[in-house]
Amino acid sequence: MSVARMLTGDRPTGRLHLGHYVGSIANRVRLHRRYESFFIIADLHMLTTRNRREDIDQVSGNAREMVTDILAAGVDPESATFYLQSAIPEVGDLNTLLQNLVTVPRLERVPSLKDMARDAGKEEMPYGLLGYPVLQAADILCVKGEVVPVGRDNAAHVEVTREIARRFNHLYGPVFPVPELIPADTPSLVGTDGAAKMSKSRGNSIALSDDAATVRRKVLGMYTDPNRVRADVPGTVEGNPVFAYHEVFNPDRDEVADLARRYRAGQVGDVEVKERLVAALEGFLAPIRQRRAEIEADRGLVDRLIVEGTERTRLEVRQTLIEVRRAMGLTGAYQQVRRRAERSRRRTTDASA
Repeated sequence: MSVARMLTGDRPTGRLHLGHYVGSIANRVRLHRRYESFFIIADLHMLTTRNRREDIDQVSGNAREMVTDILAAGVDPESATFYLQSAIPEVGDLNTLLQNLVTVPRLERVPSLKDMARDAGKEEMPYGLLGYPVLQAADILCVKGEVVPVGRDNAAHVEVTREIARRFNHLYGPVFPVPELIPADTPSLVGTDGAAKMSKSRGNSIALSDDAATVRRKVLGMYTDPNRVRADVPGTVEGNPVFAYHEVFNPDRDEVADLARRYRAGQVGDVEVKERLVAALEGFLAPIRQRRAEIEADRGLVDRLIVEGTERTRLEVRQTLIEVRRAMGLTGAYQQVRRRAERSRRRTTDASA
């Protein structure tokens, strides 16, 4: 019995942070041994919002950092295939064939695309960004992915993939599985500024690779209840980023409950609540830092994983594209023209003999 395939990944725009962990990496760590797991380094997707030459020049370094973070978080390299999207041109071929199976109005209803354009400072949406979900569908379907762990922002994208797979199978025959979504346990994580979700571009993130001093500095500077000017003033726990982080990363539930009770009653200061969070985050991040150090000590490990994974994935994608073109009848069209051309050449040769 074959093992179902999982496809997931990230854009190589820098080191990963706690928001990535709760949004997708935790699910990957939990699931990757259960499935045949492909991890995409989605540099073509990066081009939809970052396409300057200096951005592209950073892809290889960012890819290594990203894979290192994922391994350090607990993914077993023996149970994962990492690959660089741009090194598999057949993905672009599949994207071209799939883009005719979805309409512009359908893509315009994907809510996160406008947010992505805004966050990237784009006054108008580039064509490539509008087609982001179609390229994502090509990523998933090119390896015949059957499950996709997603954060809240990507759920609508994967729904487009499901629609495209069903449409293709209806028109041309059953080539693609219709992938299932596996949602994250924690939908999203607010940034340290309390104003928006955690994001590298907003400067409100805590990286998985941050050292202890950096984590402490960022936590002590976190946004809390703006109306609380003294420790004896009752504070609000709901919507407070510090308590949101406690809920996710502090395993001592009694401590979290006690801090929340005293905070509401004006019996504990923000500094103590933050110091307890620093301790909780250290308990979570210290093992990740240790694994990162071990991975970095094996020079070339990450590069080997990316190259070997890309070569293996390209073979899979080539086979998928053969099946797609055959199902659509595209190979037959050229073969008919080629056979007629060969007959014409033979007649010309015979006539001149």
